[in-house]
Amino acid sequence: MDTMGAVGAGLAIAAENLFPPLPSEVILPLAGFTASRGDMNLAAAIIWTTIGSVVGALIWYAVGAAVGRDRTRTILAALPLVKMSDVDKAEGWFAKHGVKTIFFGRMIPIFRSFISIPAGVERMSLPVFLLFTGLGSAIWNSVFILLGYQLGQNWDAVEGYIGILQYAVIAAVVIAVAAFVVLRVRSNRRDRERARHRVRRQEPR
Repeated sequence: MDTMGAVGAGLAIAAENLFPPLPSEVILPLAGFTASRGDMNLAAAIIWTTIGSVVGALIWYAVGAAVGRDRTRTILAALPLVKMSDVDKAEGWFAKHGVKTIFFGRMIPIFRSFISIPAGVERMSLPVFLLFTGLGSAIWNSVFILLGYQLGQNWDAVEGYIGILQYAVIAAVVIAVAAFVVLRVRSNRRDRERARHRVRRQEPR
């Protein structure tokens, strides 16, 4: 940012979208603080970081499109505990709510990077994808840049608060995955028991 100004902030956010461990919660408030000192134009910081977000999301969209629906389904079918009926439901859900998922997903830590992959797999309309990615990113970026702008020297306080949100998201995902595994294992056991009972009933006596 010192070298390239707002363009540098945009490049940093593009990298953050590609490599989520790079925290936007640090980059964006720092850009706002830099703008508060007069070393960067505030509007330019918002515009360039939003462009960076869209570029990073577009790369993940291209990855999803390159993998494609058929190969994704083949990979999922080979995974334990995955039922293709669930995959079909997920595809139907994304087809129905894809726009909302892309828009709001841009404001959820961690998922904001990878939410573009299913959009690419499902070949969501590119203009629609770019529009709602841009809108969601603009809101997320503006909030944190303006917080950094208002906080000034204390811009780094933002990271602590958003870190709590990030840990909450991670915890929710871990709990959801654990619950899914437990429920799926139980379901598979019940299915096997029913299959055994059917076989026994069909055996000649």
